[in-house]
Amino acid sequence: MKQTILAKRYAKALFAIGKEDGKYEAYNEALQGVAGLVADNPEVEDALTNPLYPIDVREKVMAGMIQSMEVDQIMGNFLNLLVQKKRAEIIPEIAEAFQIMVDEDKNISHGTVISAIELDTELQDKVQKTLEKLTGKKVELTTSVDPSIIGGIIAKVGDLVMDGSIKTQLASLKDSIKGRE
Repeated sequence: MKQTILAKRYAKALFAIGKEDGKYEAYNEALQGVAGLVADNPEVEDALTNPLYPIDVREKVMAGMIQSMEVDQIMGNFLNLLVQKKRAEIIPEIAEAFQIMVDEDKNISHGTVISAIELDTELQDKVQKTLEKLTGKKVELTTSVDPSIIGGIIAKVGDLVMDGSIKTQLASLKDSIKGRE
């Protein structure tokens, strides 16, 4: 079960400390690493969250992870706190919320571009620059191919959706013809 509100609270607290210390990028890197480890390895998640293991065993597992990652004391205390409060299962959600806060602080948006064929690098750059002008933020794009849109592209950045696909144009033409009947 997702606990987004709780994850955002933990992320906000860690971000505030990291921003104050100027270490929020290092915290983000460490948090993303732990989140990836927990998400990719069910046995690690089990070792941190299974109530059948005593709390001191779960703390030792986290201490080993902290030591191998060589994070600073504040980040180590934060990760230990998550284990002590039985919140280790929401580490991936905390990492996701923290990444959003870091991106907002750096004025970065993430967007997607869907096209009927693979876009070359030059065209991707043009689309990215256009989206950056429209949003006023730096945009990091993810591209994908969907032949069902026939032609054109669909670009999404946050709430902004620009649909220039032939499929949508044909659908709107069909609706306008139906409206005349």
